[in-house]
Amino acid sequence: MPDLLAALPGISGILVTPFDQEDRIAPERLRPVIRRAVEAGVHILTVNGNTGEFYGLTTAEAEAMVHAVVKEVAGRVPVVAGVGRSIGDATALARASRAAGASALMVHQPPDPFVAPRGVVAYVQRIADAADGLPVVLYLRNDAIGLDAIEALCRIPEVVGVKWASPAPLRLAEAIRRADPRIVWVGGLAETWAPPLCAVGARGFTSGLINVWPEHSVAIHAALTAGDYARAGQLIAQVSAFEELRSEEGNGTNVTVVKSALQMMGKDCGGVRPPGAWPLTDRQARDLRRRLTEWGLLAGPLAATG
Repeated sequence: MPDLLAALPGISGILVTPFDQEDRIAPERLRPVIRRAVEAGVHILTVNGNTGEFYGLTTAEAEAMVHAVVKEVAGRVPVVAGVGRSIGDATALARASRAAGASALMVHQPPDPFVAPRGVVAYVQRIADAADGLPVVLYLRNDAIGLDAIEALCRIPEVVGVKWASPAPLRLAEAIRRADPRIVWVGGLAETWAPPLCAVGARGFTSGLINVWPEHSVAIHAALTAGDYARAGQLIAQVSAFEELRSEEGNGTNVTVVKSALQMMGKDCGGVRPPGAWPLTDRQARDLRRRLTEWGLLAGPLAATG
């Protein structure tokens, strides 16, 4: 089994969930995406993350995806399985992920409108108990639960890492200061926010770009690891237009852009389920095709169409 703790400071690649023409999950379509990501040097692959449309999947589909991804990855890198929603769904998926052979769980922060900070701690503890010793990575998209609650979450023995997805570097720095030094903090806002989060103590970053251009993500990570923030900034600037496209329509095109890029590249993983946007508008599709062509990811007839 690959070393999860050694991999956590690297890139946590968030895989898309492929669908067929009948809107059924089609895990076999991920094969070329996984192969390219592993060969490029992506350190961790995450199934059932937000780029994987976790909230658009049934629990049965999420279980099937973790089994399929663990089998396809075949031990080449750690596989982290996202769990969440109701406590019953989350604990069931935690047990299923452990049975599938996942290396760790990533616990989505509850989106319930009535969330108590101490309730989040109880939520994660119940999931950790259900997973029976499997390591847990917290996914914090909203730091409004407060630093006391985050500190308490980090005291749960199974918690080994935190993906910090709040654009608040100074608050991250304080959370790191207050937490057990054993915790690995990961930038959870992809490549664009990696430099400021790494500057205050995060290591590595999450990425949906790895589905499309994993080599570029790896180059950004290498620059940050070497402390070459100027080079990292140059590389991030190359993909800024791609990330801006993903942020359109209230972030509703986040996965749409990734899946559309895969279609254009001949690695069709199907569409995006509502309430995400699908398909891209004509203008968005033209912009995306232009970027992929500039990056050298489209050639020949594919580059000339549209």
